[in-house]
Amino acid sequence: MELKFDSNGLIPAIAQDATSGEVLMVAWMNAEAVRLTVETGEAHFWSRSRQEMWRKGATSGNVLTVREVWVDCDGDTLLLKVDAAGPTCHSGERSCFFRRLEVV
Repeated sequence: MELKFDSNGLIPAIAQDATSGEVLMVAWMNAEAVRLTVETGEAHFWSRSRQEMWRKGATSGNVLTVREVWVDCDGDTLLLKVDAAGPTCHSGERSCFFRRLEVV
């Protein structure tokens, strides 16, 4: 299957709890991050701010073990079904999606 990376060579990746279905985070992957994730079974991402590869949990220990990788119909977004070893958000929250906007 061919993935469609953007003009910066990146593709968005959604990390979802494999058991509960809760969305944990969204990050970016380049081709190398995709390869490393598939080969190691641990989520790797490309940091746009630091301009470097990072393995989720490398410093915190909160590794994301990848059970499955799904590709959307257009080939331009990935869904990682994961088991989280701890909080996923750098703030210490389980998910990066812990704030809600009120809908009128």
